[in-house]
Amino acid sequence: MEGEVFFEFVQLGQQMRVAAIDVDSGTEVIVIAPVNTARGHMQQLALAKLRKKLAETQPTPPSGTLGKYA
Repeated sequence: MEGEVFFEFVQLGQQMRVAAIDVDSGTEVIVIAPVNTARGHMQQLALAKLRKKLAETQPTPPSGTLGKYA
């Protein structure tokens, strides 16, 4: 994942809702953390979750047919 990512931080009582959004695909993930957690840690967690989700949604190449001509 090399594209741009937007982060949104919204405080909900004693919790912080962090959204990470991949600009290219529009894929969004949400994490909830205690409000006193370091902002950088919340951002790293959201980014890791986004990367995992993007990796799961990428199509896998067909096996056994690469490099052969018809």
